[in-house]
Amino acid sequence: MSAALSGLVAAMLLGAIACWIWVPRIGRTAVSSAEIDADFSRAERDREEGFRQRIRPWGYVSLGLGVLVPTVLMMSAAVAAVTTALNSHWVLAVCAGVALVSITGWLVNLIPAAMSRRVLLDVGLATGSWGRWWRDAVLAQGIGLVLTCLAMVGLIGAARWWPTGWWIVVALIAIVVVVVLSLVVPVVIEPMFNRFTPLAQGPLRRELMDLAQRDGVPIQDVLVADASKRTSALNAYVSGLGPTRRVVVHDTLVDREKDAEVVAVVAHELGHVVARDVWFGTLVGALAAAAGVCALELALGSPSVLVFGHCAGAYDPAVVGLVLTATAWIGLLATPLMNGVSRRIERRADLHCFALIDDPATVVEMHRALALTNIAALEPPALRYLWFASHPTSPERIKAAREFTVSSDLRA
Repeated sequence: MSAALSGLVAAMLLGAIACWIWVPRIGRTAVSSAEIDADFSRAERDREEGFRQRIRPWGYVSLGLGVLVPTVLMMSAAVAAVTTALNSHWVLAVCAGVALVSITGWLVNLIPAAMSRRVLLDVGLATGSWGRWWRDAVLAQGIGLVLTCLAMVGLIGAARWWPTGWWIVVALIAIVVVVVLSLVVPVVIEPMFNRFTPLAQGPLRRELMDLAQRDGVPIQDVLVADASKRTSALNAYVSGLGPTRRVVVHDTLVDREKDAEVVAVVAHELGHVVARDVWFGTLVGALAAAAGVCALELALGSPSVLVFGHCAGAYDPAVVGLVLTATAWIGLLATPLMNGVSRRIERRADLHCFALIDDPATVVEMHRALALTNIAALEPPALRYLWFASHPTSPERIKAAREFTVSSDLRA
């Protein structure tokens, strides 16, 4: 067995072990249409279904373009042509290849993205001006472009400096980078899109800080994000690791002045901290990055892969076409697996919430509010649920809250 294959197997095995240890085996709560009808009126269900019918086609178009654009640019040798033209300056060649794929993909996706936003504006889920939307889109594209260029320059530079063992160096660096990004993104990238201010002193802040203390969760702060300048959706989350960990609550959630429901949302988010879900995501992301590097080394050992990708090897700037295409397809095909893991993790956080606040009526009202305001899918077809749902449906979570009985183990 080659060293690269051993590394790939080791990374995948460690990832599988991490999932086996970390991911709870909590099955889906079965909910009938009649039970959904008991919580949501026909008008509310029709609104959600109408919204899905309007926005779903644009989502599928965007999804398809996300894999087709890099595939076409690679297979047509367009990436190879651009990088070859600048081959005397390999760093520029790498950046040009990345820019061709990234910017082309962004441009062709502008139409479905804009049409999706029009639907969101029509139903009141999107807010703010088109100017802000453009600003966010350009900024996100720019950040992604810079990070991708740095990654590709590092990969190809390593292959040029260490022709035989480059993949070992890149795999180790990839692990470190994933961990560093988990620490840096909350304090560097997130503020580029939202303004975060500490939650004002008062009963709600005291209750949330007491909740975290009672739960044994050290948090640096509870922040309010000015999400209302972009959306009316309700949300909260925990981001960061260690010294950068904070609970973030959207102002759209706080401004409803239903503090009990805010507490219920944050109790769910604290469940992720208690279970160390951010660490789990970071670990799996790091192992996936290392596995991807090992797989690339194995793939580039095949002459047919090199011909297919119009590149000469890992040292060739044209390899960016192959790497970006493979990344896009792997991301698409791995979506059902990642979302399946995510749903189980979310169910565990729900159970934590139920036990922590012991107020199922408030949890039910909270999930009903989230479903109606965010226009969440109430009864998606099985395939769409398996592929695209990162969370259990609101009716599932409502029924689970009603059925939950706090056990002595969860109270301990």
